Amino acid sequence: MTTRNAPPVGTVDGKKPAVEAMFNTIASRYDLLNRILSGGIDQRWRRRVVGDVLSTSPSRILDVATGTADLAIMAARKGPVNVVGVDIAEDMLAVGRDKVARADLQDRVVLQRGDAEKLPFSDNQFDAVMVSFGVRNFENLDEGLSQIFRVLRPGGQLHVLEFSRPSAFPVKQVYGFYNRFVLPAIGRAVSGDAGAYTYLPESIAVFPEGEMFLEHLREAGFSGTRATRLTFGVASHYVGTKHQTGSSE
Repeated sequence: MTTRNAPPVGTVDGKKPAVEAMFNTIASRYDLLNRILSGGIDQRWRRRVVGDVLSTSPSRILDVATGTADLAIMAARKGPVNVVGVDIAEDMLAVGRDKVARADLQDRVVLQRGDAEKLPFSDNQFDAVMVSFGVRNFENLDEGLSQIFRVLRPGGQLHVLEFSRPSAFPVKQVYGFYNRFVLPAIGRAVSGDAGAYTYLPESIAVFPEGEMFLEHLREAGFSGTRATRLTFGVASHYVGTKHQTGSSE
């Protein structure tokens, strides 16, 4: 595990270097923290997304911001697919590669370092693209979505799983208290990083959720966009399709 502490996002020129350093710092405990902080609900959300992805029978899937490869591994286990996972944080990928090896999926899951805003693939390469809890970390959201649209084949779908903000009483109030006080304290205690789990609620607060995110998808070229709120609105599952006659431009 890298021992450096990640600088708070916003203290360096550009968001990307700080995000990369932060996730490298917490890589070895990232999965444990996800299970603790979500009570395991995050795995249920992932299973839902993977089920929807596989319902269109893709053969080649791109997992952007793959992290420790939870979604990539889940997809490879459930369907006859090949998955390429990309992430900017090399320490997260190292954890993911160990998990892929333990699952004996090296022939179906390949992880490589890659920037969502400069995807190292040619046009129309993937039948489906998925992103779990990663789009809010893009330095340039619209550029990242445009890159995903470019590498997705016509007729393919993008599936995004991302945190959102509950609006109904009392879930909204409980969620706000948890994010402000409980989550940073647990994250700091388990990961040893003071900034990472302060950044999480801050990044959720500024993310353009719901209809605003769907508008970003449409501006990138996606059609048939839809959003489904999960677990009282704590997370949302977004879907967009690259139309059959769409251009890869």
